[in-house]
Amino acid sequence: MTALGEARPAEVGAPRRRSEDARLITGRTRWTDNIQPQGTLHVAFLRSPVAHARIERVDAEQARRRPGVVAVLTGADVAGEQGSLPCAWPVTEDMKHPDHPPMAVDEVRYVGEPVACVVARDRYAAVDALEEIDVDYAPLPAVVDMERAVRGEDGLVHEGLGTNESYRWVFENGDLDAAMRDAPVVIERRFVQQRLIPTAMEPRAVLCVPEGEEFTLYSATQIPHILRLMLAVVTEIPEHRIRVVAPDVGGGFGSKLQVYGEEVLCLLLARRLGRPVKWTESRSEGNMAVHHGRDQIQRLTLAADRDGRIRGLKVDLLADMGAYLMLVTPGIPILGAFMFNGIYKMDAYSFTCRGVFTTKTPTDAYRGAGRPEATFGIERMMDELAAELGMDPIEVRRRNWIEHGEFPYETIAGLTYDSGNYEAATERALELFGYDRLRAEQAERRERRDPVQLGIGVSTFTEMCGLAPSRVLGSLSYGAGGWEHASVRVLPSGKVEVVTGTSPHGQGHATAWAQITADRLGVPFEDVKVLHGDTAISPKGMDTYGSRSLAVGGIAVYGACDKVIDKARRVAAHLLEAAEEDLEFADGRFSVRGVPEEGRTIQEVATAAFAAHDLPDGLEPSLDAETTFDPENFSFPHGTHLCATEVDTETGMVRIRSYVAVDDIGKVVNPLIVEGQVHGGLAQGIAQALYEEAVYDAEGNLTTTTMADYLVPSAADLPDFTTDRTETPATSNPLGVKGVGEAGTIASTPAVVNAIVDALRPYGVRDVPMPCSPERVWRALREARGEEAEERGAEPGAGGGLGSAQAGGDQ
Repeated sequence: MTALGEARPAEVGAPRRRSEDARLITGRTRWTDNIQPQGTLHVAFLRSPVAHARIERVDAEQARRRPGVVAVLTGADVAGEQGSLPCAWPVTEDMKHPDHPPMAVDEVRYVGEPVACVVARDRYAAVDALEEIDVDYAPLPAVVDMERAVRGEDGLVHEGLGTNESYRWVFENGDLDAAMRDAPVVIERRFVQQRLIPTAMEPRAVLCVPEGEEFTLYSATQIPHILRLMLAVVTEIPEHRIRVVAPDVGGGFGSKLQVYGEEVLCLLLARRLGRPVKWTESRSEGNMAVHHGRDQIQRLTLAADRDGRIRGLKVDLLADMGAYLMLVTPGIPILGAFMFNGIYKMDAYSFTCRGVFTTKTPTDAYRGAGRPEATFGIERMMDELAAELGMDPIEVRRRNWIEHGEFPYETIAGLTYDSGNYEAATERALELFGYDRLRAEQAERRERRDPVQLGIGVSTFTEMCGLAPSRVLGSLSYGAGGWEHASVRVLPSGKVEVVTGTSPHGQGHATAWAQITADRLGVPFEDVKVLHGDTAISPKGMDTYGSRSLAVGGIAVYGACDKVIDKARRVAAHLLEAAEEDLEFADGRFSVRGVPEEGRTIQEVATAAFAAHDLPDGLEPSLDAETTFDPENFSFPHGTHLCATEVDTETGMVRIRSYVAVDDIGKVVNPLIVEGQVHGGLAQGIAQALYEEAVYDAEGNLTTTTMADYLVPSAADLPDFTTDRTETPATSNPLGVKGVGEAGTIASTPAVVNAIVDALRPYGVRDVPMPCSPERVWRALREARGEEAEERGAEPGAGGGLGSAQAGGDQ
C-alpha cells in the first residue's frame, strides 16, 4: 500500500515481465491438444495428393474394418450438411466466389485438400487407417503460374466460372496521365512477393465436445467470436448452442485468423457421433493445409522530377488467391492499396489488383496482411529512384515525405495520417547506425574492388493498424465491424476482473491490460486478472489481428475503467456526504477537494456497493461496467530501419552486419513486450528477404512440406538488432497508442533487399528475387554480366541459404 498522498508508481510504461509467461514456458497450462475429455475420439484427414482432379471413386470399406476405427466419412457423406466455408470480404459486387466445401465432394483443387476422414479411438489408428482408403482421381490441368492463369492458358480452376480472375479492384486519385506525361524520370519495375507458409509454434488443433444439443469447440484460433458466428452460419446450428474456447494459443501470425474446414467437420462429427472429437495437425500437414501468405506479382511505375520529387505512382498487382476464397482472402491485397504511397507526397496514384485463382493452397492474412507487400514495393522504388538520380536514398526520401508540421495529413490514397515525425525517427536511426561511416567504408571497398561488397538498405515506413472504424470497413464491403468490447468489474474483495474481446496468442494481453487497469483504477497490478478467449465468459468481441488489440481492445478496457470510476464516484460521494463534483480521484482514492484525509479507496467503495446497505437511490449494488469502442480512425505507427549487408560476389553469400530499427508506436504500455514484438517481427521480415519460400512444381505439388525444405531461421541465422523508439502519440485514442505487432515484419524485408541490391549495383544488378539465397545472388551477378543466358532454362533449386534444401525459382 502507498502512504496517503504518495503517488503509486505508474504501470503504463513500466517494463513489467509478463505474468502469463511462467505457466506458458513450463507447459503448466491448457493447449487445445492437451485437453482430453473422457471418451474422446480422434480424427485424421485423407488429403489430395494431386493439385487438380475429378474424384471418380472413393472406396473406404477396408478402412472401416480396421481395429479401433469408429467411422469413415467421405465428402459425399457430409455433402448435405457441411455447407461452404465463408468469405467475409466480397471486395467487388461481381467478385467470383465459388463454393468451398470443407471436404471435397466431386473435385480437388490443391494438394492437401481433404477428401475423406477417419474417426478412431486413438490418433494412430486413425492415421493408419487412411492408408486403406482408395481414391480414383481423373487428373485435370494444374494451374500454377499466375500470369498464365489470368490469361487462361493452363485451363480453369473452377470450370463453371469461365475465368481464373476472381475480381478486379481499382482505386485512382489525381490525374496519373498528367503526372506521367513528360516526366523527366519514369521507372518501371516488376517485383515478386513470394508465397510464405505461416509457422506458428503450436500447430492447429480442434476439439469439439457435444453436450446434448449444445457444443463446446476448443480451437487454437485467433478469432473465437468470429469462429462461433461462422460455424453457426455454415452448419445452421444456432449460434447460442455453440461455445468456442481459445485456450492458450501458441502463435498465429494470421494463420489462425480463419474458419477452417477441420473446425466445421469436427463439429459435424461430434454431432453425428455424440462423442468428443479431436484433430491435431502434423507440421507437414499444416504446411499444405494452413492458408499461405503473400504471393503477389507487382508491376510498379513511378514518375518523378529530376530533383527527386515524386509526381505519380501506378501499381498493377496480380494476387494469388489459391484455389478458394477463405475468410478475408480477397481483401488482403486491398489493404495494401492504401499503403503503396507510404509516407510520401505525390500528385496522382493508381492501384489495380486482380485476384487470381490457382490450384494451390488458398492465401489469406499473414503478419502485416497487405502492408508488408505495399511497403516493399514503394521502398524498393524509392531506392531505384535514388539510383537513377545518383542521389542518396535518405535524401530522396526527405524530399518526398510528409513533414512533421503537416499532420494531420490526407494522403493520396485517401487516409488521414493523424500524427508522425519521420524526421526524428530517421535522424535517430542514422545516429545509431553510423550511416556516414558505413557509406565511407562502402566507397573504400568499391574503390579497391573488394570481393565482399558492403550494401546499405533503407526502409522508412508507416502502416495502418487498429483495424478499425466500422464505417470505413463497411465502405470496403468488409463483412464485420472494427469495434472491440471490454468489461471491468471490481469484486467485493477489491480485486478486479477484466473481460476482453481480444484473444491473445502470445502478445501479452494479460499483462498489458492489467497495467492499463491498475493505472486507471489505482489498484495494485497483482490485484487484476484478465479473462479472454471463451465466448461463454467474453460473449462480445472482434478478436485479435491487424495490430488492433491495444489500439482498439486496450482502449475499450480503458473506457470501461472510466465508467467504473464514474459509478464509484456516485457511491463515494454518498458515503462521504459530498457532492460528486467536489470529489477528486487519484491513485485509486476518492477524497473531498481540500480535505484529503477524508476519502475512500475504490476498493472500499466496491465493498460498500456489494453490501448495498447505504447506496444512492436507483444505483445497482455492483461496481462494474462495460464498453464497446469503435475508433474514429486507423492508427499509423512508423519508423526507419537501416540494414548493412556484406555480400560475397564470388559465392553469393549474404551476411547482415548490422541492423537498426527505430520505431514510433505512440505511447508505450510495456517496453519489454514492445521489444519482443519488434524482434519477432524482424525475424519474420528478414526470413522473407533471405530464407523462406513455399515452392510449387509445374504439376502443382508443394515441394516445401517439411522443416527440412522450408527454412524458418533460428536465432543463429539472425543478426543482433539495435532498437530504439521515438514517440509521437496517436490522437485517435486517449492513451495515444498505435500498435507494434507487425512493424518489424513490414519494415525489415525492403531494408534487407535494398541493402543487397545496393551492394551489387556497381555490377549492374537492379534486383534479386526473394528469398535472396546465395545461389540467387550469384545468378543475379552472372545475369548482369551476361554470363547466364544459355543456362537460364535449367535453374536448379535455389536454396534458402545457410544450408537450406528448399527449391527456388520465380513464379
